[in-house]
Amino acid sequence: MQLESESFKPYHRFDERLAFGKHDAEAHFAFAGNKNPHLRWSDAPEGTKSFAILCWDPDVPSVGDDVNQEGKTVPLTLPRVDFFHWVVCDLPASLREIAEGSHSEGITAKGKPAGATPDGGKQGQNDYTNWFAGHPDMGGTYCGYDGMAPPWNDERVHGYRFGIYALDVESLDLSGAFTGNELRRAMAHHVLDAQILIGTYAINPDA
Repeated sequence: MQLESESFKPYHRFDERLAFGKHDAEAHFAFAGNKNPHLRWSDAPEGTKSFAILCWDPDVPSVGDDVNQEGKTVPLTLPRVDFFHWVVCDLPASLREIAEGSHSEGITAKGKPAGATPDGGKQGQNDYTNWFAGHPDMGGTYCGYDGMAPPWNDERVHGYRFGIYALDVESLDLSGAFTGNELRRAMAHHVLDAQILIGTYAINPDA
């Protein structure tokens, strides 16, 4: 398969319109545009019956003690873990493109609900669900796309993966607010082909 985007160039920095957060000179952090990027794919293999999408950041700090703390930095050497930003399955086999902003535009406090996507798929939850757990204004179940917001004091530039997966089944046995790891496990033996685009982002102006 081939995967491309009109919203960002591979290995270039994302524009703030696609991000959840951006740099603010006084507060360090401000909300950003939070639009999902445009994606277009082609040359799906014979036998493709549906598509899935995952977006994840493999550069998230494994320990949050110093994250977004005044006077501290998150060092480059800290071990990192995956953080899912977009979890979608059961997109129809006829689909070849998702428009920018069609799944998300702007910040939805407490999260967007699970359920159908505008193009016939199912959206699961992203990891802002855990990040904002217990927050009085933002806590909730975050489904669909929510973009980049790496720690404002992180020394590392984060690399975000957007993956499209051609599957040999029309529907996976997933419902409700399923997670990125649940989608990975469900589609593990059904992937006919996959392609990934990588873009970068940082809120720390010194990263």
